[in-house]
Amino acid sequence: MKKRTEALKVLVVEDSKVTLKVLCNFLERMGIPAPLKAETGQDAIAIYRKERPDIILLDAQLPDIDGFDIARQIRASEQKDDWTAILFLTSMTKDADLARGIEVGGDDYLMKPVSEVVLHAKVRAMRRLVEMQRDLVDVTHQLNAANKELQRLSTTDGLTGISNRRMFDELSVREWRRCERMKKPVALVMIDIDNFKLFNDQYGHQAGDDCLRAVAGQVARAAPRATDLAARYGGEEFVLVLGETDADGARWVAENVRQHVADLGIPHGTPQRRVTVSCGIASVMPEKGLALDALLRAADQALYRAKESGRDRVVVGAYGKL
Repeated sequence: MKKRTEALKVLVVEDSKVTLKVLCNFLERMGIPAPLKAETGQDAIAIYRKERPDIILLDAQLPDIDGFDIARQIRASEQKDDWTAILFLTSMTKDADLARGIEVGGDDYLMKPVSEVVLHAKVRAMRRLVEMQRDLVDVTHQLNAANKELQRLSTTDGLTGISNRRMFDELSVREWRRCERMKKPVALVMIDIDNFKLFNDQYGHQAGDDCLRAVAGQVARAAPRATDLAARYGGEEFVLVLGETDADGARWVAENVRQHVADLGIPHGTPQRRVTVSCGIASVMPEKGLALDALLRAADQALYRAKESGRDRVVVGAYGKL
């Protein structure tokens, strides 16, 4: 992307050494130092590719490559964020020739012999267009960056920094469909911090927030693959989406999360008690007649059983056809 602070870069393509020198002198007198020069079409294309000039004064008739063909090649090779103004230098006056130049990508004409006053006026006009294009590119990049940040914020949990419920709703469906196509199992792991309300009541909401962030870090650590998803499901509850993973694989992941959270050593009530989590698992091979919602319910029911049976444990749930 060209920066607004860069000096204007002009390439003059002209096979007449005399005309080339005159045009370069005109440009230097209007404050454009050391214009780029080319006397053949091949040189013009090579210089364009290396230097990416802002404006090209292009002779329509060259000894090796037609100026119209050069303009066509330049337009075909331009990058999305780059645009070069092309001014044809020509002695042709037929309407068809002028129209052809515009059709292949030219922006304006300078009739030979070139008047210094007209050259200055047209280069100034092209300069304004170049600067407008630079501004537009800058604004477009800023908008794209802002849109990406808004997208990130809309799918990220503000407290923990991991994916939020919205992202879970979107990506879990996508992962279900991907595993269905690949004929691979998909697993959900529901994770809940044990007795979190009591923790909040005893230590306060700031400590509760710190606890949520610490647990979220361990949940995210368990989802290293590009297709894995770790998300805050709501309150003190988290969820893992694990594609291409059966119940045994999901149990192994859940046990790691449970152990890593316990290893954090966050006090909970007494010096001997620590913050722990309970996990519920469900896994199934996606196919016709099965649904993601039922898989989620099965994992949630397994989590409930883990809570009821003493907490700080992993329970695998059963999934049945709808």
